[in-house]
Amino acid sequence: MGVLRVKSFSTDTIRFTLSSENVRNTVITNERGQIIYKTDTPFRFCTRITTIYKIKPNTGWSRRDQFDVVGEIEWHKLTSSRFHFGGTEVATKKFIPSRGFTGRKRIFTGPDGHSYRWDLKSNIVVKNWSQTELARSHRKTLGIIGRKRKAMLEVSPEVAHMMDTVIMTFIYVEKLRMDKEEAANNAAVG
Repeated sequence: MGVLRVKSFSTDTIRFTLSSENVRNTVITNERGQIIYKTDTPFRFCTRITTIYKIKPNTGWSRRDQFDVVGEIEWHKLTSSRFHFGGTEVATKKFIPSRGFTGRKRIFTGPDGHSYRWDLKSNIVVKNWSQTELARSHRKTLGIIGRKRKAMLEVSPEVAHMMDTVIMTFIYVEKLRMDKEEAANNAAVG
């Protein structure tokens, strides 16, 4: 198995904290605690839809946060889930197909035309041709060993121009990772 060599993040790294590891219903804040994104997935018996919102710049006197819809993820179990963003709709199997023997790598093309890869096992996104680490997620820790920490997503400023795409694809692959982990745990118990 190959080793993924990456350069470490700089001090300019953008750090987001998630209010919950349930990425379909979470609030994503910056280091100052300001809400930047939030996700909402109402309960439904059939197809569930996660809406991803981004804070709008506050230009008036109102103190209430206002949000724009970045996109939606329409979750399907038997067919390909779908992304809705920028006035388009695309199947996830076309936008971010799985690669590798175990299907734990997801490749997508960013709005800049470059190819990127999320690795579900280590929760990172790298620029395919350079193997440069551009984002990494961290699960929450309880503080039993080390310090207590909420779930986090670190993003390199190199991809700040496509942050909405990074957030949307992160939510998708993190949900897939959680589902695979849950299935493995259920198989071990049952």
